[in-house]
Amino acid sequence: MGVKLRGIFLSVLIITFLTCPLVRGVSWADVKPLFDPGTEEIVDYAKYGEFKGVGTEQYKYEIKDRKGLSAAVGEGIYPSTSVYKDPGYREAQATGKMTGSQWEFVNYDDQVLTFYKWATASEEPGVKLHYTAVALAKAGYTIQAIKAHYAVLVNFPKSVGWTFWHTPLYISKMSLNELEYLTRTHPELGIKLEDAKITIENSYDNEITNDKFIINPGKLVKVKPGEVVPAKADLSKLKAVKTVGGDHVKLVKFENGHWQLQVDGKPFPMKAMAYSPNKIGLSPDNGSLNVQTDWMTADFNKNGKVDGPYDAYVDVNKNNKQDAGETAVGDFQLMKDMGVNTIRLYHHSTNKDLLKDGYEKYGFMYLMGDFLGMYAAGSGAEWYSGTDYTNPEHQKKMMESVRQVVEEYKDEPYILMWVLGNENNYGFPGTPEVEPGMGCRAKIQPDAYYAFVNEVAKMIKSVDPKHPVAICNGETVYLNYFAKHCPDVDVFGANVYRGPNGFGRTYWEDVKDLTDRPSIITEYGCPSYVKDNPEKGEHMQALYHKGNWEDIEFNMAGSGFGNALGGVCFEWVDEWWKAGPPPQLDPAKQEWEGWDYKAKTRIPGNFRGPFPDGWLHEEYLGVASQGDGAESPFIRQLKESYFWYKENWTK
Repeated sequence: MGVKLRGIFLSVLIITFLTCPLVRGVSWADVKPLFDPGTEEIVDYAKYGEFKGVGTEQYKYEIKDRKGLSAAVGEGIYPSTSVYKDPGYREAQATGKMTGSQWEFVNYDDQVLTFYKWATASEEPGVKLHYTAVALAKAGYTIQAIKAHYAVLVNFPKSVGWTFWHTPLYISKMSLNELEYLTRTHPELGIKLEDAKITIENSYDNEITNDKFIINPGKLVKVKPGEVVPAKADLSKLKAVKTVGGDHVKLVKFENGHWQLQVDGKPFPMKAMAYSPNKIGLSPDNGSLNVQTDWMTADFNKNGKVDGPYDAYVDVNKNNKQDAGETAVGDFQLMKDMGVNTIRLYHHSTNKDLLKDGYEKYGFMYLMGDFLGMYAAGSGAEWYSGTDYTNPEHQKKMMESVRQVVEEYKDEPYILMWVLGNENNYGFPGTPEVEPGMGCRAKIQPDAYYAFVNEVAKMIKSVDPKHPVAICNGETVYLNYFAKHCPDVDVFGANVYRGPNGFGRTYWEDVKDLTDRPSIITEYGCPSYVKDNPEKGEHMQALYHKGNWEDIEFNMAGSGFGNALGGVCFEWVDEWWKAGPPPQLDPAKQEWEGWDYKAKTRIPGNFRGPFPDGWLHEEYLGVASQGDGAESPFIRQLKESYFWYKENWTK
C-alpha cells in the first residue's frame, strides 16, 4: 500500500471484510444477560439432526428436531426466532432505532442494537448469521458469538457474500477465523474447536462458478482453560530438516513443519517498518516526489544530514512547533527505541551509506525490494499499456533491474532478504480519465507473471545463494498460481488488511497447505482517523496493530501454524499525497476523503474495508503524524500505536 496508486489496489477477495470486533475489553459486569442464551453452551448438533458427507463436497447438516435445536442455540442463531420476543428488540423496533440498512450498523457503537438489526435482517442466511455473530462478540456475548459462528460452519458453510468491489467473501472461512480467535483469546471459557477444516478449491480468483467446497465443521468441545491453546513447542529439541540461505541469514525448517528466520544463528522475529517520510505537498502525481526529493537523500534544512532519519524531532506537547528541549532525535533512533529491527525498501536504494549507518548504529536489517514492473517500474512499459509479462523486452529490462540491485548489495551484512514486487497481482493497465490503473498487467496475466517471478528468483540465487527470496503478493489472491509456478521463491509475502484480530487461521493455514513455505506480512496497518469520532482514532489504530502483531507472533515457529516470520507495520509517518490526484485532492492537505475515479466525486475514504469506521483513510496510516504540516518533514507527533510497539517490541 505504501507506494501503490492510492486505494484502488484491493479489487479482490478480502476474507474478513468488515467482520472483526473493534471494541475490546468489554467487562462481563457491563454485559446484561442475554434474553435467550439457549439451553446448551456447546450445542450437540447430533441430537437434533444428521451430518452427511463430512469432509466431502457433499457435506450437509439435516435438521430433524427444529424445536429442540432452536431451544438449544438460543437467540439470534439459526433456526431460533426468539429474538422477536426479546423486550430489547421490541423496544428498539417500536422507537424506530432500527431504521436503515443492516450494513449501516456494522460499525455502529451500539452493538446490541446491531445484533437486533442483523438477527432480523432480510439477508442471505449465512451472511446474516455471520454478522449476527460479529455483533454478539462486539457486544460482549462471547459464548453466544462462538455458538453463532459455529452455526455458520454447520448450516451454511457454502455461503458467499460480496465485497465493495463485488468480489466473493467466503463466509464459513470468515467464521472459522472468528471461532479460532474468540476461543484462543478467551481460554477462561474452556471452549475449543477440534477437527474443523474448510477447503474451497479454486477460491483464489474472483470467480465462484468453479469453487468446490469440502467441509468438515469439526466440533466444539469443553476443555480445561489451559488446554484451549496447545503448549508452545520447544524448538531446541526439534531437528532442523531444511535450511535456506547462508551463515549470516537463513531460514530453518524444523521437523514439525515450522519455519524460523535466523540471523547469525539466533531467532530473528522480523519487526519491520515501512518507512517513506516524504515532505508534505510532494506527490508522484505531479512529479514533485522524485529522486531529488527522495527521503533517502533529502536535506531541506541544508545541514548535511538526511532529514527524516537524523533531524526529525518529537513534538511532545503537540503544539506544532519545535520548543526548547524538543531537540532533533531522528527517525532512526525513534524506530530503534520502538523495537524496529528491519526496514522495508520497496524499490532499490539511493543512499548506500545511509543503510550502512542504519545497520551499524541502529541495528536495522533491510528487506530490499524491486517493483518487478508494478507501476511500470523497471520494465520500460508505458503506464496505460502496463508491464506485459509475456513481452521479452519487458522481461529483459526487469531482470536487469533486479540483477543490478542484487549484485550491488548481495555482500552487505544488512540485507535480510530480497522482495519481488508489491501486490502486482492487483495490477491492471487502466484507462485515461476513467481508471488510472497500476501500470502492470499481472492481474490479467497470472500464469505469465508468477512464472516470471520464479525465473527472477532463480537468477537471484545464481548470483546470491546466501539470502532468501520473497514475493510481495496482494492478499492470498492467486495463491494457487504462486504455488504452481514459484517453487524457487522461498517466502510468501503478502500485504494484508483484514481487521483488528489479525489475519485469521485461514491465512496461515492456506499458505501452509498450498505452499509449505513461511510467510511475511509485508504490510499491515490501520488509519488513526475515525469519521464522526476522531478522538478515538488513535486508540482504535493501536488496538488494530496490537491484534495484528499478536496474530503474527502466535503463528511464529513453535506456536500456531508456525509459518510466520514477522511483519511490516505500515507505516511510520502519515503521507499526505495518497487520498487522490491533484487538483481534486491536495497533497499539501491531510485529507480523510478519497476519490472515486469513475464517478469523479469524493467519497468518505479510499475504499470500504475492515477499519474502525468502515473506510480506509490512507493519509492517516502512520504510527506518527506530521502535525499540522508546517514543520514537515521534521515534526513527529507519536501516536498511541507507537507506544504500544515500544512497550511490546522491546520486551
